[in-house]
Amino acid sequence: MRTHTALALVAAFVAISLPAQQIAAQRGRRGVGGARGEALIPHEPARREPAHAAPIVEPGRPTGGLVPYVRDNHWYGHAAPNDARFHLARPFEFGRFAEVGPGHHWRVARYDLGARRIWLPGGQFEIADWEWAATAPWCWTCDDFVVYLDPDHSGWYLIYDVRMREYVHARFLGA
Repeated sequence: MRTHTALALVAAFVAISLPAQQIAAQRGRRGVGGARGEALIPHEPARREPAHAAPIVEPGRPTGGLVPYVRDNHWYGHAAPNDARFHLARPFEFGRFAEVGPGHHWRVARYDLGARRIWLPGGQFEIADWEWAATAPWCWTCDDFVVYLDPDHSGWYLIYDVRMREYVHARFLGA
């Protein structure tokens, strides 16, 4: 009788712990952890002072053709707050994308390379024309993405590719 009770308890423990292990494994694959070579999702970028005219560049890294990227929670290559390319006559014209920040991971549901558009659950984005070439090595059908609100350019978002650790600017075009 004790053996049956002990086996039942072990079976119940295994049945409860397996889903928890699967959830932890999925989170690890999505890049939340940072252990065992997993990608660490960066915090939101900090707002910069308008006086900083040049993009922040990592010391010792060439500046020509810089693809914006994140390393050790530092956002490199981010355009200056007063960059005229980011001026929008009507910021947030199509509303706001609510699910932003490191707690929200997305897979692209659909994309149109010709129009530089991607659809995430909850809305579509248009990648900035001048940064579109930086997305050439990205896998729109298999990479995870995080969306951040751009703190320096009103109406713009940062689309961060978790695998590549790179980002581009995009406008939200609505749900």
